[in-house]
Amino acid sequence: MSQDNGNWKHPARAEADSPSARALRFWPFKRAYYGWAVVFASFVASFGEVPVNGPVIGVFIRPMQDELGWSRGTIAVGFMIGSIVGALSSAIVGWLVDRYGARLVVVIAGVLVAVSLLGLSTIQEPWQFWALFGLGRGAALSGVGIGTTVAVGKWFYRRRARMLAIKGIGHRMGQVVFPVFILAIMSVADWRMAFAASAGVAALLITLPAFLYLRKQPEDMGLMPDGATQSEGLHELDPEISWTLQEARRTRAFWLIVVFTVGTPFVLGATNLHLVANFQDRGLSDALAVSVLSVFAAVSALSMLPVGLLLEHMHVRHGAMLMTILLMASMLLISVADSYVEALLFAVLFGVTTSMRGIIETLLIANYFGRKSLGTIRGFARMWTVISTIGPVFGGFTRDITGTYTLTFLVFAAAAGLMFLTMVFATQPVKPDHRWDEDSF
Repeated sequence: MSQDNGNWKHPARAEADSPSARALRFWPFKRAYYGWAVVFASFVASFGEVPVNGPVIGVFIRPMQDELGWSRGTIAVGFMIGSIVGALSSAIVGWLVDRYGARLVVVIAGVLVAVSLLGLSTIQEPWQFWALFGLGRGAALSGVGIGTTVAVGKWFYRRRARMLAIKGIGHRMGQVVFPVFILAIMSVADWRMAFAASAGVAALLITLPAFLYLRKQPEDMGLMPDGATQSEGLHELDPEISWTLQEARRTRAFWLIVVFTVGTPFVLGATNLHLVANFQDRGLSDALAVSVLSVFAAVSALSMLPVGLLLEHMHVRHGAMLMTILLMASMLLISVADSYVEALLFAVLFGVTTSMRGIIETLLIANYFGRKSLGTIRGFARMWTVISTIGPVFGGFTRDITGTYTLTFLVFAAAAGLMFLTMVFATQPVKPDHRWDEDSF
């Protein structure tokens, strides 16, 4: 017999009401490891959030300038506010994901993204853009971003890198598809209608799969990471040593990872925002400038899985060092790229670089500090990216003052060099209760 709050249930009914049965109700592949459902939902949600990301919002810059008369610096302030909201909310969002699971967090974030996009279709004043875009981008960065990456990270260990890569492909595919979708709507309507249409798509793609398929962790469904059997043994399956946030904060490695985590959005976020406008300034037509974005996103999507497989066979710190070298090279290239061919070369190099970023940032935390407090530690580290929010504004106002983005990209190349140095010294720590290690203090 089965008891539920003192009420008798038939064993078959109790089994049907179990967390495992409820989760499988809408999943057609009953014999497959349920972690694949989590990856699928995370993939689709990552696709749906991109209208409030840099490369896609960049498509709106020229039309908004033409109608509203705003400077690029003014528009970039909205991007900065969104990044601040996302950063400052990351710590609490990470804790919520660890405590309640990604499902609730991602669904709420999806609703906020959709509401913000719908609101953006009606704006008239800069403060309205700042408030609404800040809300949407903040929800995407913290709620969707942390929620999906932590969910995947908790359901997989041995295959974590490739699964994070698959999730990331969704994000990059969104960056390929949404600019074309937005331009198509603008060709028959205007940028306001493009925002409204994006709201409907985002609401559907983020909230529905997350509600149906995201679950907190495999142990809650009687499963184990990677779909392993109980006979394999938990230690052999998941040899990670789980750290608390307090323990992680006492290590040198954690704070070096924080510096790295701050540096990536400082450079990549600003570059994403101003990429299309930069090539428009350099003489490319609107269609060609947007095509550079599409090529960059396509390369990033196509290279994501090979990068994930590569990172399963090399130390994540070495992968991070390689990423910073590629990032520096891409910044130097875009600072001088005047032709379409040079722009495409940049797109390829930058695409490979960005495909590595999302995977590496999560792997650094997960592989160094374990699954148990992954959301809390990841969220706390992400909180410090509030510092990086000056990047897009720096790029926008520097362009307004100098007339080009050249100085911006040279500064970003120098920042990539600093990120390389952080990874040189960010060796993996060992918990003091296991063995003293010089990385712990």
